[in-house]
Amino acid sequence: MVVLGSDHAGYQLKEAVTKYLTDKSIDFFDVGVCKGEKEDYPRIAYEVTEMIKCKKADKGILFCGSGIGMAIAANKVNGIRCAVCSEPYSAKMSRLHNDSNVLALGNRVVGEELAIMIIDIWLNSDYEGGRHTKRLNLIEDIEKQNINKE
Repeated sequence: MVVLGSDHAGYQLKEAVTKYLTDKSIDFFDVGVCKGEKEDYPRIAYEVTEMIKCKKADKGILFCGSGIGMAIAANKVNGIRCAVCSEPYSAKMSRLHNDSNVLALGNRVVGEELAIMIIDIWLNSDYEGGRHTKRLNLIEDIEKQNINKE
């Protein structure tokens, strides 16, 4: 399952993606926001990433104005590898080499059609493993060091 979340700036794009996922019969859960609600992106990023950490969802997609704020907030959560993407190649590589489990998109950066192309490639690309696993393990080591310092 995919969990979706947006702040008020990403709401319009999230709604277009919701329709796309529904049409493709892809299971998803929407943590908000609803039309007209103002919301700070860190809270939404946290809700989405917690669902992934608790294994209630496999992947997440976040939407805000640029995608950057959501990605920064999401990447503060251990075990989350969020990539902000504005074209399909980066989305594919974030899955193949980095095993990204969250995608961040900017409503003010990509249009609906491009966003759907990015999401389609991201959802349908699998992690390659191999030489990339060593690098992901190094990232996990950094996360563990930060946990030990708290």
